[in-house]
Amino acid sequence: MRDLFDRIIENKGPLGKWASQAEGYFVFPKLEGPISNRMKFQGKDVITWSINDYLGLANRPEIKKVDGEAAMEHGAAYPMGARMMSGHTDYHEQLEKELAAFAHKQAAYLLNFGYQGFMSVIDALVSKDDIIVYDVDCHACIIDGVRLHMGKRFTFKHNDPESLEKNLERATKMANETGGGILVISEGVFGMRGEQGILKEIVALKKKYKFRLLVDDAHGFGTLGKTGAGAGEEQGVQDDIDVYLATFAKSMAGIGAFVAADKEIVEYLKYNLRSQMFAKSLPMVYVKGALKRLDMLRTMPELKAKLWENVNALQNGLKERGFDIGTTTSCVTPVYLNGSIPEAMALVKDLRENHGIFCSIVVYPVIPKGLILLRLIPTATHTMEDIAETLDAFSSIRERLENGTYKRLSAAVSAAMGE
Repeated sequence: MRDLFDRIIENKGPLGKWASQAEGYFVFPKLEGPISNRMKFQGKDVITWSINDYLGLANRPEIKKVDGEAAMEHGAAYPMGARMMSGHTDYHEQLEKELAAFAHKQAAYLLNFGYQGFMSVIDALVSKDDIIVYDVDCHACIIDGVRLHMGKRFTFKHNDPESLEKNLERATKMANETGGGILVISEGVFGMRGEQGILKEIVALKKKYKFRLLVDDAHGFGTLGKTGAGAGEEQGVQDDIDVYLATFAKSMAGIGAFVAADKEIVEYLKYNLRSQMFAKSLPMVYVKGALKRLDMLRTMPELKAKLWENVNALQNGLKERGFDIGTTTSCVTPVYLNGSIPEAMALVKDLRENHGIFCSIVVYPVIPKGLILLRLIPTATHTMEDIAETLDAFSSIRERLENGTYKRLSAAVSAAMGE
């Protein structure tokens, strides 16, 4: 028998093996200063394209005032205990009612964190006899939630209606045998590629197949739809989403999340969500802060308008310069380039050190080998000057990538890693 830790020491994983070269710079970087379009990285000013503060709420004075007053009045602990035992307040109920109305649902329930909450929602909704059918590109929190499922699950090809229907046929046959039901799961917006989920096509299949639809709309909430209610509203099918999930960590620039559905379903979840039943209640500073943020989403449409002005300027500018941004239909702006992981490191270092541009870098195993994905998140705080500088910088780094400059610079790293 081997020691449990032998495997961990010998194989640090596809990302962990780069830790000595990457940590502190490419992964676990430290951005400093107020959250904004421009921050500091290792003492240098950079334009930040990796902060999910879509509507620019994080550093607004009216937000900080409410957060500060709530912290002064309640501290960071109140209320103590889980919601079911001692952590329930009128403000939690008020926020839930307002979130339900905003999402066009009968009821809503607060979640302490999106990741753990979304996992727990899946776990609570299905039994061992039920079948889950989900998009293969769903977020890690969905994948982990599905892993908790004791029954059968099938993936369908990303945003592929034919693949979905094929798997619904399989799931229907199996559900008839087990006596269970079917849960279909999709993202409202897929956070890596920026594509909206095919919610309208999924909903249309309800006429032929019997299933319930769960949508994780972390990136769509506050950014899409006439009122900001998300991808379902944008596609005209919000009423047909049976269980709607969204987080405060993006448009709301905070901590927490919520699930919204028909009143009877939310009532069930309140009494069966293990991650909430056995966890401390969301502190008041976040609850009151979320109430203020939600009010600004409702009453200040100019925030979303400014966001989309910047999104369109950035995405159109990239396309005009011949960059591949995939098929994004959201604020998420991916830029696809060809190159190795060492080349990606050299490229990103050039962007940060010589051009003052900070964006997220995504490589294998998240995307296929040989591809580099630079992921930009426009916000309402960015300026046209930021966009112009970024477009010029991207043109420069593409030229250096194509003429082999980064390959030469990265040769030593490649040799050290045995690539």
